[in-house]
Amino acid sequence: MRAAAALALVLAAACGGRKDDGVTLRFWAFGAEGEKVQALVTQFEREHPGVRVELQQIPWTAAHEKLLTAHVGGGTPDVAQLGNTWVPEFAALNALAPLDGRVAATPSMPKASYFPGIWDTNVIAGKAYGIPWYVDTRVLFYRTDLLRAAGYDSVPQTWEGWTEAMRRIKARMTPSQYPILLPTNEWTYPVAFGLQAGSPLLRDGGRFGGFEDPRFRRAFAFYVGLFEQKLAPSVANTQISNLYQEFERGNIAMYITGPWNIGEFTNRLPASMQDRWATAPLPGPTGPGVSLAGGASLVMFRASKHPAEAWALIEFLSRPANQLAFYHLTGDLPARREAWADTSLANNRHARAFRIQLERVVATPKVPEWEQIATKVADYSETAVRRTQTVDGALRSLDRDVDGLLEKRRWLLERGTVQALAAPGDDGLALASARTAPDPRPYLSAARTPVVGEGGHRVVAAANSSARPSAPATSPGATPAAEPRP
Repeated sequence: MRAAAALALVLAAACGGRKDDGVTLRFWAFGAEGEKVQALVTQFEREHPGVRVELQQIPWTAAHEKLLTAHVGGGTPDVAQLGNTWVPEFAALNALAPLDGRVAATPSMPKASYFPGIWDTNVIAGKAYGIPWYVDTRVLFYRTDLLRAAGYDSVPQTWEGWTEAMRRIKARMTPSQYPILLPTNEWTYPVAFGLQAGSPLLRDGGRFGGFEDPRFRRAFAFYVGLFEQKLAPSVANTQISNLYQEFERGNIAMYITGPWNIGEFTNRLPASMQDRWATAPLPGPTGPGVSLAGGASLVMFRASKHPAEAWALIEFLSRPANQLAFYHLTGDLPARREAWADTSLANNRHARAFRIQLERVVATPKVPEWEQIATKVADYSETAVRRTQTVDGALRSLDRDVDGLLEKRRWLLERGTVQALAAPGDDGLALASARTAPDPRPYLSAARTPVVGEGGHRVVAAANSSARPSAPATSPGATPAAEPRP
């Protein structure tokens, strides 16, 4: 009897042990995506009955600090969503697991399924540290009727042709109407034009600002010239009461923005306007131009105790069918090309320009200071637009300030703590030697301040990355001391 009772206890303990042996994954997701992804997480748990996902939804405004604190305190999740401009920072901290081997061993996730420029945002020092989850870029939204009245059936593909089209639109407008809106406190426009002109933005491996480079200067002069010709109003986005009303009234004919505005234009413009607007890829200096590579990625932290299960979650969320489901839940554009074959996207005439543009996107420099640099670009662009500085004076001041922001980075580069940037899009910040190099965490913590996006729920860099960027419209302050530019 006692033997039978003992056997029953052993069996009960064994059963209980098997129950407790299930894996719990910690998954952190941000903003609206953190709320909407629960439906897919539930499906993943059904497919993997031995795995439970503990989903934590975090506001974008708190996400960076929480991730950094978790890393320092040894409490990082297994999987997290990262705006793709954050990947270099957390790779530099040695916080992220490289994923190349897992990608190579997963035939359902070929690299060729992803847009090259988007994939590149996750590649640091030749290693992939993230898998694109959803994508973001900027295209041109425009009034088809106003363009047609000026004699054009489509948007010209070169800067020269595009400018001429805007001049013709302007000739049919009142002095208070403008062919294009380019809010002066947004860094995305001069940066996108700079990338189109082939500017690397930074130079000497990311050690110094490269904004006085002739390529960026050409793009910057083009940008400022749109204001000088009265083709764009010299206003910040805080001075525009209702963008959609201004667009409807014909007070602006064009606007460069992101995919979230497909829904906004559809819902906010009246039915009579729905056949009078369209989207187009960005023009470039001599032909179709590049745009910013934005979006968010899924990453696995090195400290994960369940890497196989963490990868299974990333693989599940990366499946084309699930990317499509996530698009229907959030409106976020899929990172997988296969998902775009679905009729909901293939037949969406407003999404078509994004699909074309995503084949021509470029990452911003992969340095932790980028968001601070982007704010400086907005600051000095505004001084040039408002003529408080010349083009050359603004770029000289911009390079001086960016050199100051990169001072600690140069110090670390000299000591072998981080690696320099290679050619644009090829490389990024990475630890040179985690054992012997100085700890870069204080530098990284101070290197960036989150910039809340245009929509209020994402953090830059649109290049956020995942972002809807909106840099503060503040005047440049006193320039910090920095060594002379070489």
